[in-house]
Amino acid sequence: MFRLDYKVTTSCCDEEGKLKLYSALQMMQDCSEMWIDTEPAVSDYFKRENMAQLLASRQVEIIRVPSYKEALHVETSVWEMKSMFGFRNTFIYDANNQPCYRTWSQGAFVDKETGKLAKVAEEVIATMNLEARREMNYLERRIILPKEIETKEHPAIPVLRNDIDYNHHMNNANYVRIAMELLPMDFPIKNMRIEFRLAAKMGDELTPQTIETEKAFYVLLSIRGQVCTIIEFT
Repeated sequence: MFRLDYKVTTSCCDEEGKLKLYSALQMMQDCSEMWIDTEPAVSDYFKRENMAQLLASRQVEIIRVPSYKEALHVETSVWEMKSMFGFRNTFIYDANNQPCYRTWSQGAFVDKETGKLAKVAEEVIATMNLEARREMNYLERRIILPKEIETKEHPAIPVLRNDIDYNHHMNNANYVRIAMELLPMDFPIKNMRIEFRLAAKMGDELTPQTIETEKAFYVLLSIRGQVCTIIEFT
């Protein structure tokens, strides 16, 4: 398990002084990325083989949204690792050690040069410190869209320099930031799932489509007609 401590600061808050979901996701991914330093065999292997771990999917349960100046800590742990995929929990807790966000995610291991899936050697996986899967309401990784409901088209959104991270792709939190601009103002988010199919790069244009039902709001982001990301808010 790896832990990072945080405080809800001004730049992390919305107009009501509540932690933005976008900012919470940044905290989660920072903790998940820095976790690899606690597994030197995995870290060295990734450097030697020119590999990266990319997010394939994430589910977020929102228990309580923290407020300005609250002290938080983020914990991440891996509960399963296969040759090309890893599965982890990342939870955000308040000062009383009560969960505010419970998440699970699937990561994919890729070759940085080709962008294709790459395998981690079994002897490296054997060194991993795996922990028990934490309790939460686990939903499917794949998001099944409702049928026979029309999608609403929205203007294309360019991928800009500030959207890109050190893997030379659009950072995963930025997809949610874009999607939330399309969400109805009075939509209370209790759960979010995001499925990544294709990484956006600088210069790409994301074409959004939305689907709204009584219980859920879906955002599809496409590049040149191909869906790259699906986000479900419930």
